[in-house]
Amino acid sequence: MALTGLLCAVLALAAVQIVNAVPQHSKRFACADGHTTSNEVCCQLFPLVDQLQSDLFDGGECGEEAHESLRLTFHDAIGFSPTKGGGGADGSIIVFSDIETAFHANGGIDDIVDAQKQFMASHNVTINPGDFIQLAGAVGVSNCPGAPRLEFLFGRPPPAAASPDLLIPEPFDTIDTILARFSDAGFNASEVVALLGSHTVAAADTIDTTIPGTPFDSTPGLFDTQVFIEVQMRGILFPGTGGNQGEVESPVPGEIRLQSDSELARDSRTACDWQSFANNQAGFQTAFRAAMQKMAIIGHDRNSLVDCSDVIPIPEPLPATAGPHLLPDTVQGDIEQACATAPFPVLAALPGPATSVAPVPPS
Repeated sequence: MALTGLLCAVLALAAVQIVNAVPQHSKRFACADGHTTSNEVCCQLFPLVDQLQSDLFDGGECGEEAHESLRLTFHDAIGFSPTKGGGGADGSIIVFSDIETAFHANGGIDDIVDAQKQFMASHNVTINPGDFIQLAGAVGVSNCPGAPRLEFLFGRPPPAAASPDLLIPEPFDTIDTILARFSDAGFNASEVVALLGSHTVAAADTIDTTIPGTPFDSTPGLFDTQVFIEVQMRGILFPGTGGNQGEVESPVPGEIRLQSDSELARDSRTACDWQSFANNQAGFQTAFRAAMQKMAIIGHDRNSLVDCSDVIPIPEPLPATAGPHLLPDTVQGDIEQACATAPFPVLAALPGPATSVAPVPPS
């Protein structure tokens, strides 16, 4: 390996280690079960994490429940506005589920809400639902190779009321509308792109109900950068019926593309941020973790919460065979360049003929 290549590899490894690190505190507490943690109040969470892994996430899989639990962290938290109300990441979507799961933007989220409510009841979970939602999301995404180890802060109070409707962005919203909604909640355009990178481990059940479990990229079991590459490719088909609200053509069979993702990848305000992650796994990890830190405590004072990040499992790295690539039987010319200040990185296509992306199987 050339010196420059070796240096890049060392820097990338260091960045991954930093992203997955937990802040070291001067004092550690020994829990009764043998774990150590920065605060003794966190000891109660280790058994809960084990139960989540075994009973909700099918033994620690990056599967449907992990994907949906990550989605739920966002849908609970973004229900906040300084002028319109909402408590943010407070668990209102669980406590007031009869109201909030009926919102159009929450279509299909009732399944994971019900699953988490049943889990909390059957396991006698005593922590507040806002904490539980964020804990489950952080644990779930830790099962996806390539993910950063997310921060988890503990101690959110219970929700006082349901979030108002129309605070959750929809895939058919204009980019002006989406950026304005996020700005109202405290996020800039770069942070929006980083958060929507969560679509790398996501699938759609309700955009086209004829094809549930259709992923947004070809590697839904890996927290990689393929979503930033494949959304930038020329759309040629609909994977199912087509013509559905919030959907535009995707590049290959079996893959669905949200209108909002497509337009963010091509809008002058966000295109370069989108492109910047295409072949930058470490940069994506860092930006996603930082944006999630901010999102997970919307509506709360950080100083009033306890850092229990050391209860979150350390994700596995991406397999050695993974890496940014074009899809089989595609070429660099299939990328629709949108960033005005830098070319899209040159990538090789996977060998072999074009294939259909498999759906994410139900648990």
